[in-house]
Amino acid sequence: MPDLFLPVQPANQAAMAGYMRHQFKFLGVRASERRQLTQPYLKASQTLTSTELQDWLVFYYEQPFREYHYVAIDLALANVRRLTPSQYEWCRQQVTHNAWWDSVDSWRKLLATYIEQQQALPELGPAYIQASDFWLRRVGIILQLGRRQMTDQAYLTTAILTNRTDDEFFIQKAIGWALRDYSKTNPAWVTQFIAAHALSPLVIREGSKYLPK
Repeated sequence: MPDLFLPVQPANQAAMAGYMRHQFKFLGVRASERRQLTQPYLKASQTLTSTELQDWLVFYYEQPFREYHYVAIDLALANVRRLTPSQYEWCRQQVTHNAWWDSVDSWRKLLATYIEQQQALPELGPAYIQASDFWLRRVGIILQLGRRQMTDQAYLTTAILTNRTDDEFFIQKAIGWALRDYSKTNPAWVTQFIAAHALSPLVIREGSKYLPK
């Protein structure tokens, strides 16, 4: 059975909760310490059956303290190569559960890795960018971060144009982030894209950060 292994660090709790606008309770465990303490559990998780792994994921993500949400995501990522389609779907559903930018962007890494290894962007990607929930759409927009030359320009274009009129801050930031990331690989494409479409000042500022002046 999984156990609650993280200590309480009272001196850090208020500051960490405040940074996340008091939306979650924190044990006060810094990221570096949490990662170190989680390592044995990540290693042990790779010997679990699929059912046992799912039990661990649910157990940790349902805990009231934010650090354990990070543990659940780390466990899923450590086992991403053997996740079943139903486990992938469970992970996708958690994007909107206990949701804030920190967990959403961490789930994005897991979901993007799964989709890439399955070569399933055409099949699985559109559901994100067309979702009613803006957190899922944020994931869809930044799903290809770090793909560089492998970036699917058609998907990126659709993701941005489908969501560019949404004034939600986290959507606009995601669009800018996606363009900025791809500009490191293909600045000419990003320059042309920004010039050709009506985009918010925030998107233009974020997306143009690394473009030649």
